Amino acid sequence: MNKMTVDELKNLVEAKTGPFVTLTLPTLRNGVDTRQNPIRFKKLLRDAEERLINSGMRQADTQQLLEPARKLLEDSLFWQHQDESLTVFISPRLFRYYKMPAKSDELVIVGERFHIKPILQLLTSDRRCYILALSQNKVRLLEATQSGAREIELKDMPKGLDEALNIDTQARQVQFRTLTNTRPGKGDAVFYGLGAQSDLNKEHIHRYLHQVNDGVIKYLKAPAPLVFAGVDFLFPMYKEVNTYKPLMETQISGNPDELAIEELYKHAWSIAQPVFEKARLDAADYYQQIANTPRASHRIGQVAPAAFQGRVELLFVQSDAQSWGSYAPEVGAVHEYDSPQPGSEDMLDFAAAHTLLHGGTVYALDRQMMPNGSSVAAIFRY
Repeated sequence: MNKMTVDELKNLVEAKTGPFVTLTLPTLRNGVDTRQNPIRFKKLLRDAEERLINSGMRQADTQQLLEPARKLLEDSLFWQHQDESLTVFISPRLFRYYKMPAKSDELVIVGERFHIKPILQLLTSDRRCYILALSQNKVRLLEATQSGAREIELKDMPKGLDEALNIDTQARQVQFRTLTNTRPGKGDAVFYGLGAQSDLNKEHIHRYLHQVNDGVIKYLKAPAPLVFAGVDFLFPMYKEVNTYKPLMETQISGNPDELAIEELYKHAWSIAQPVFEKARLDAADYYQQIANTPRASHRIGQVAPAAFQGRVELLFVQSDAQSWGSYAPEVGAVHEYDSPQPGSEDMLDFAAAHTLLHGGTVYALDRQMMPNGSSVAAIFRY
C-alpha cells in the first residue's frame, strides 16, 4: 500500500499524462463478506473501461491501462485485509492505491486529472501525531496518521541506556528497580545492578533522556502532538528535558517493548484525537467571526482561484458534494456548470488539492459539520 504525503499528493495532482482514472470502493473487513470486495471492484473496472472506450480510447489500450488494477483481483490476501474503503488511481505512468480509514461512496471518475478528494482524509488538517516509545533497552519513534502508524528509522541515536552511557558488558545486566522508603520522603527510581558502582541514579537517567530528546527532535514536525509511552516514573523525568512543545500530558503507561505498533497506535490516537477536534472547532469559530469580511468566502468562484494562487490558508469542503466547473488560469476565473461537462472537474476537489499544495489546511467534512451550511468555506491569507 502507498503512503500518503504532501509530496505524494503533489505527484498525483501534477501528473501530466492521461487519461486519469479514479476509483473508490467501500470495503468489507470481516469473514466471508470480504469475498465481495474483488467482485465489486471488478464491476468498477468494467465501468471505467466502458467510459474510456466511449471517450475514444482503443480497447487494447484500455485493457493495458487497467492491467495493474486487474492484478489486484488475483490477490485474495489483499482483499481480506482492508480498511473502511479503498481508493485507486490509474494513469499510463502512475498506479497508486490507498486503504482509507473512513467509508466512501462507490465512485468511478475518468477525466483530465485525478480526483483527489477521496484521499483528503489522509492529509486533511494534518491529522498526525508521533509516539515516543522509550525503555531501558529500546527507543522507538512512530509517526501516526488516520491510516495507521509507521516506525521512523532513527540515525545517530542510542539504541538504549547501555549504549547511551557506554555501559560495559557487566553493567548490561542492570534492571529497573524503584527504590522506595529507603530514605524519608525519597523514592528515586534507579537502575539497580551488581554493586554500588553499577547503580545508575537519576543523574544517569537524565543523561540518557537528554540524548533521546536531542536525537528525536529533528524528526518531529511541529505542531503534531507527541505521545510518550513508557513506565510511569520516566514520564515526568522526560518532561523535564523535553524541548518539543506539543508533548501530550497523557502518556501510554507501562513497558512499551511489550506493545506492538498497532497497540501503540490505538492508544496514542485516542490521546491525540481531542487535539485534532479542538483545532477544527477553533477554525470553524474563526471562520464565523470573519465570514462577512474580504478574508473569507463560501463561493467556489472566489475560493478556487484563490487556492490556485496559494492564497487559501484554511479550507472546509463538503466531502460528499461536487461543484462542477472549469478554471481558466489566464483570467483567474471559474466557469460553473450544473452537471459534469466535457473538460469540467469538481472544483471543490480542485480547491482542496491546491490549498494543500500551497501549505494550507483542509477539512473534508459531512454537510452537517460545515461551518456555514455551504459546500465550501475558505479563510484567505490575504
